[in-house]
Amino acid sequence: MGSEAKRSDQEGLPGSSTGSVEQDAVGSEAKRSDQEGLPGSSTGSVEQDPVGSEAKRSDQEGLPGSSRPFRVLGLQQVAVGGDSLDALRNLWVDTLGVTKTGEYESASENVREDILMLGTGAHAVEVDLMEPLDPEARPRVNAPPLNHIGLWVDDLPAAYAWLEAQGMRFTPGGIRKGAAGHDVCFIHPKPSDDFPLSGEGVLIELVQAPT
Repeated sequence: MGSEAKRSDQEGLPGSSTGSVEQDAVGSEAKRSDQEGLPGSSTGSVEQDPVGSEAKRSDQEGLPGSSRPFRVLGLQQVAVGGDSLDALRNLWVDTLGVTKTGEYESASENVREDILMLGTGAHAVEVDLMEPLDPEARPRVNAPPLNHIGLWVDDLPAAYAWLEAQGMRFTPGGIRKGAAGHDVCFIHPKPSDDFPLSGEGVLIELVQAPT
């Protein structure tokens, strides 16, 4: 989780629609391309996508601002908040058996969390279990309980600049290092007068994929 992002208890913070690969344009190869080039994949970087430029073109059709200079590669994380980290840990680690891989605490973000990992390699998804250090302070990382989701993107600076130019609202802080060491930024769950696009009620973390 990023250094300012969890401040988004989704109240009063200042601020993606992505196309899907069209199967009639690229055929069955396009489905396989969605699973290749992810972090930890044997195919390496997204430039090795076997579909090539044709898939990228089809992924960008029909969007405002013509070509989109980035790709969403997959789900990076799900963040769950609660009043008690012990209770969350009992469910996710002790009962469901999900592996804990780290911890994170930040007074400025009012959060203490366990970092878990589901799956391995290209299909691994981080699960963050969060409790507030002070239940009366903000941000309230326990509300809502399903706090945010994270998406891998292949070019975070390009994504941030392009989305903002389209009118996307981001949370304060811009691009910064997240708890797992990746560069991140957050799409605000609510629009504003200046930025009419948002996460439509969901806080969305964009995460730079390793190259």
